[in-house]
Amino acid sequence: MNKNNKLAVTAVLGFLIAASTTAIVAQSDAEIPDLSGIWDGGFSVRPVNGVDVPWGDDNFPKLNARALAYQEAWEETMAPKYDCQPAASPAIQYDPYAMQITQWPDRVLLRYEKDDQLRTVWLDGREPKATDFSIQGFSTGHYEDGSLYVTTTHFVFDIAGFDDYNGIPSSAQKVVTERYWREGEELKMTLTLADPMFLLEPTGYTTRWLPAGSDYRLQPYDCDPEASRTSVRFFPSKYD
Repeated sequence: MNKNNKLAVTAVLGFLIAASTTAIVAQSDAEIPDLSGIWDGGFSVRPVNGVDVPWGDDNFPKLNARALAYQEAWEETMAPKYDCQPAASPAIQYDPYAMQITQWPDRVLLRYEKDDQLRTVWLDGREPKATDFSIQGFSTGHYEDGSLYVTTTHFVFDIAGFDDYNGIPSSAQKVVTERYWREGEELKMTLTLADPMFLLEPTGYTTRWLPAGSDYRLQPYDCDPEASRTSVRFFPSKYD
């Protein structure tokens, strides 16, 4: 290839790259919401979570026989939280603590004050590996129409993986999808949970956060396993 042809090819490639970059930037400006910052999910923002919150008659999970058997055997002394095991989806999103969102070009970081947990939502199209199973699973996402959509798979089995109150476990087949978007000052999220190992059909909830104060910083959770497990000695057991 002579010099003139090389220059022509280089010019064409430069034009195509510039055009592609312009298109990506235009799409980003239109579709990527500003979710970054520290968000307050405390008791003043939404109802107190418990056996029936955020679950109620219209969205309480329909359990199969396996889940009902686990629930029957469940008692509070079994809860892994007393060994400082962190909460996972779908509970950690509703726990009454702050959350910090950091948006990067290839990922979104969700840092929870509860249990000092960090979730990474990959935006670069990567696929999970067999070694990516964890309490928080493996999350991928994309922006669309002003929302962040997240899909999380590769959870490990969790005896209290549904929430802290109902004695419902979750399995490695659990799939959690989330949509995050802004409505004025509110950050809103709709979460949907599917787990055919324990649930007859998917269920979910919608919640919100409000901006934390400008000087607020996430506080250390500081769970002490010895002190946490000590309190369990005073819980009555139905097997005594």
